[in-house]
Amino acid sequence: MNLIEYLTANSPQILSLLIEHIKLTGISVGLAILIGVPLGILISYAAKVSKPILSIANIIQAIPSMALLGFMIPFLGIGTVPAVVAVVLYSLLPIIKNTYTGIQSINPQTLEAAKGIGLTPFQVLTKVQIPLALPVIMAGVRIAAVTAVGLMTMAAFIGAGGLGYLVFSGIRTVNNSQILAGAIPACLLALLIDFLLSIVEKLVTPISLQKGETATKKKKRKTQKATLAIFALLFAIVFFISSMGSGIKADKVITVGSKDFTEQAILGNLVADFIEDRTDISVNRKVELGGTQVCFGALQTGDIDLYIDYSGTAYTDMLKHPPISDMEEVYETAKSELKEKYNIDVLKQMGINNTYVLAVTEETAQKYNLETISDFAKIANTMKSGTTFEFLNREDGLPGLQKKYGFTLKESISLDSSPRYTALINKDVDVVDAFATDGLLKKFSLVTLKDDKNFFPPYFAMPLVKGETLEKYPELIPVMEELSDVLTDEIMVELNYRVDELQESPDQVAHDFLIESGLIAE
Repeated sequence: MNLIEYLTANSPQILSLLIEHIKLTGISVGLAILIGVPLGILISYAAKVSKPILSIANIIQAIPSMALLGFMIPFLGIGTVPAVVAVVLYSLLPIIKNTYTGIQSINPQTLEAAKGIGLTPFQVLTKVQIPLALPVIMAGVRIAAVTAVGLMTMAAFIGAGGLGYLVFSGIRTVNNSQILAGAIPACLLALLIDFLLSIVEKLVTPISLQKGETATKKKKRKTQKATLAIFALLFAIVFFISSMGSGIKADKVITVGSKDFTEQAILGNLVADFIEDRTDISVNRKVELGGTQVCFGALQTGDIDLYIDYSGTAYTDMLKHPPISDMEEVYETAKSELKEKYNIDVLKQMGINNTYVLAVTEETAQKYNLETISDFAKIANTMKSGTTFEFLNREDGLPGLQKKYGFTLKESISLDSSPRYTALINKDVDVVDAFATDGLLKKFSLVTLKDDKNFFPPYFAMPLVKGETLEKYPELIPVMEELSDVLTDEIMVELNYRVDELQESPDQVAHDFLIESGLIAE
């Protein structure tokens, strides 16, 4: 599917995400102005606090956005609030600095004249300093606003929505059209905001300081004011419509989440559709939130009520047990300890064992006669791996695998989601980690190496439900058990393939499967 076809077919979703992006950016920049301008005024009067405030703003600016978002999840949860807070923090520095610079650069003789005619300090600030500093202040706001548009794409990482959802989804499924469908509107929005704020910057600059004839400048101002008024009205309408239509209004509502890869997006939508069909519960979907810690943290804080995780992940990553291959022990231990420690209920395992595998190209497998991980271990010191961040740092990932099989790689790099497959095909790396049910394995005709020493734990999909939610809605148990009995590895591979290769949307693939399987009516 080319870009034009994708834009045409998905225009309602793109428009909805664009409106969401505008709303989030507007709120963030508005709050940054309300905080940043007073701070800039404060440090222009109180020299003692200027260095600490500017230093803190500089430090915040230097923190990677993903790190800041990850840090805030335990405190603020997921969704709109942490995304807005993060963008506000990143927007403060240019606003504070420009406010401070604008006020400090005013001619001292002008201030003396203002005092000489009897103006109070507050009147000097409001009638002289702020008006004269406004062009410089607006330049800082302009920088902050344009930067905020780009930063807000990261909001999708924690379920806040916006155009970043399309970018992340496109990267995950190697869908360049989807990436561009998110990136191009974000770029155009940044250019539009820059244009509108440049008009504001001109309007707050005194006519006497602008170039050109006075009559011409006055005529231009009328046009500029009309342009701003039109866009202000449009933005107000957007905010009003989006506020009126947001949220699920129902007596019985739960939130279903998922991690940020294809299978999880499909499972999240499967669960949501099936619950809504089988019960009178409405489902709020927060799919593709992030990795294990993001989703598990969201479940603990109550930002989501249910999501699908994997038995091996719960056993090793959440509960910190060393990897074992006993399926029953892994499941029973995870079930009992998650309930005991976190009041999280583990429901019946699904028939999907999405365990880790090592994957190489057919060319590499033939060249080195690779069939098992033991075969790979013999030539591992000449190999470069590209693995996900989790696999590179988990005991049931690369560190434990190297100990078990006794090998050391030539080089290991972190590549999240689908880019590692692209790197493998382009021969930038020699081996990648994968999940047994990945559709991209089929798409790229990769060879998976047999775990002949049974290192990897079983990774059977299993629903995790917040204890309070299950007490309130016990009807979820038979519904989830019915769905668990239907799903298999073979089915999951095919569903993943439809998203990863055929570029179908996860929600549509999930809905079509439920209909085709006779689980729900058309």
